[in-house]
Amino acid sequence: MPIEIGYWAVRGYGEPCRLLLRYAETEWTDAIIPLTQEGMDSWFKEKKYNTGLDFPNLPYLIDGDVKLTQSLAIMRYLGRKFGLSPSEADVAKCDNFEQAIQDLRLGIAKVAYSSAETFEGLKAEFLEKLPKKLEEVATFIGVGPYALGEKVTYVDFLALEYLEVVARFSPDHVAGGPIAEYIQRVRDLPALKKFFESDDCTHNSYSMNAPEPISQWPGWPNKE
Repeated sequence: MPIEIGYWAVRGYGEPCRLLLRYAETEWTDAIIPLTQEGMDSWFKEKKYNTGLDFPNLPYLIDGDVKLTQSLAIMRYLGRKFGLSPSEADVAKCDNFEQAIQDLRLGIAKVAYSSAETFEGLKAEFLEKLPKKLEEVATFIGVGPYALGEKVTYVDFLALEYLEVVARFSPDHVAGGPIAEYIQRVRDLPALKKFFESDDCTHNSYSMNAPEPISQWPGWPNKE
């Protein structure tokens, strides 16, 4: 049976898993849950507590007897399965980078899923701290070409997705710099390049966060 990834019909915290599987060019099922009343009912009332998940949540992964939730646990599992884990010497660096990139995404989520009254203030606070955080990421990656050097690892798919979210949220902080160059290098990996250029590329239609009114900043493609 192919691996099944379940997540909403947005990019969110499920997209790094999808990107990794596209890169691996393996057979998998994209169990998309529409952000409609019908889709939410199907998850919350029917599937969430009837799938055998220890900690029911989205995204989820089902791979035979393996059933996981929590996006980072899923990414680590897929990294091991497809030879995309760091070397023993790089495990600590990988763990550190993973958490730093996750913190960036959580920071944007805090802004995006705020109230209309607090959005602008939280956005300004996030953007004030962003240059230093991106400088740290760029210094860590260095000449790369990937996050941990020559080898592509699972954290590259986290970084690709979450740094693209940053670039959409605040283009001026990323454009023309080393973060933009890193994003492009990962996007140019042959299997990912094929996806991004295909008619089936969901990045042309999916928002990065949930649409309005669930979030204040959905991050729609080709929109500010």
